[in-house]
Amino acid sequence: MKASEIDKKFDENTEDILQYFDTSKIRMLNEEPRRVNIDFPAWMIHSLDREARHIGVSRQAVIKMWIAERLEKIKTQKVSA
Repeated sequence: MKASEIDKKFDENTEDILQYFDTSKIRMLNEEPRRVNIDFPAWMIHSLDREARHIGVSRQAVIKMWIAERLEKIKTQKVSA
């Protein structure tokens, strides 16, 4: 299929065009996980675990969500300044 045909299908939104692509090797730039080690005081671990149980995710997921939210907030503040 020609690129122009795929473009037309995309523009017209007539069908899912992902079927025309090999998505098995897609990756986002700068999205490769990197391991970091950080030490938290025991009270923080207990609070993190309590929040993780409350929302039904892992401790690591809570930490990632909170850091992502904070970084997005900082990014938004810099753009609007």
